[in-house]
Amino acid sequence: QVQLVESGGGLVQAGGSLRLSCAASRIIFSSYTMGWYRQTPGKQRELVAVIISSSTTNYGDSVKGRFTISRDNAKNTVYLQMNSLKPEDTAVYYCNAQHSRLPLNYWGQGTQVTVSS
Repeated sequence: QVQLVESGGGLVQAGGSLRLSCAASRIIFSSYTMGWYRQTPGKQRELVAVIISSSTTNYGDSVKGRFTISRDNAKNTVYLQMNSLKPEDTAVYYCNAQHSRLPLNYWGQGTQVTVSS
């Protein structure tokens, strides 16, 4: 069974930083586009960042210039470095794996990020 396990969430003050990690198992990691999404109560899940290869990334407008997504294919892990955090970044952050060619899509269980003002 495919597993995506997020870690690194928590409580941080505005202006601070956090680094999220998502470890994947039972997938051919390099064949997947990896992404981070976030969701707050009553709102739709929104894109934070996706990474296809180490040089191909895409970010949501609200996090551009503050967040950086990266991946380590040898460790089957994707990271999200979050800097200059704002209270509006408070959400549950979900890791996602989307196969590059097949209709295979997986989600992690989510990790809470809370930014206090």
